[in-house]
Amino acid sequence: MTDQSTVILLVEDDPNIVDLVRANLMARGFTVVVSRTGAGIPALVRDTGADVVLLDLMLPGADGFDLCRDVRAESLVGIIVVSARRGEQDKVRALNLGADDYLTKPFGIDELLARITALLRRSRAAPAAGAGRPLVFGAVSIDLDAQLVAKNGERVHLTPTEFALLRELALASGGLLSHATLLRKVWGPGYETETEYTRVYVRRLRAKLEDEGGPPLIVTEPRAGYRMPVGD
Repeated sequence: MTDQSTVILLVEDDPNIVDLVRANLMARGFTVVVSRTGAGIPALVRDTGADVVLLDLMLPGADGFDLCRDVRAESLVGIIVVSARRGEQDKVRALNLGADDYLTKPFGIDELLARITALLRRSRAAPAAGAGRPLVFGAVSIDLDAQLVAKNGERVHLTPTEFALLRELALASGGLLSHATLLRKVWGPGYETETEYTRVYVRRLRAKLEDEGGPPLIVTEPRAGYRMPVGD
């Protein structure tokens, strides 16, 4: 069972899916809020205190990609896109716009629950042992205890998934982490082949933390994985 303070915002217009998902989530203790149109979703996320958004891409009068971008622009809430669009380019686009995960229809309730649980685990992760001081990589400092990241002394806001990926790379400072290892550690078992997840999220971290033309914070080892340099 789940604490009823966990709020799931379901953005979906198919009544059969709404009924199925809402009934199963509520039976497991979640509070479920439903929007069938996608209207005013960023405000609804804020007003309901949603922990996870389940977002369909094809809604009447709304573009799911635009909604994903708008929600991410205002909130660090977990976003799982749940869509009948199965193309790789759709998945990559959604991840680039801030989605944490992408689940294609039709799906099983057990799989949906596993993905929600994994996302909540990242967003509510206990601080990692940080040896009492931030890890420093050039202009970037990572306080694992406080779960704060700063660049040139200014806080950088990362989503829980972005922070989880950065944490794994930082803790392995100087060591190579394969795609499969990062996927398993950050997203969970069963994601080991979803290499587009790591590629997209490494790009997102680079965009937030690296300076154009400056030294790389995250180094790509072709066909192998990623590493961060040894910290200061």
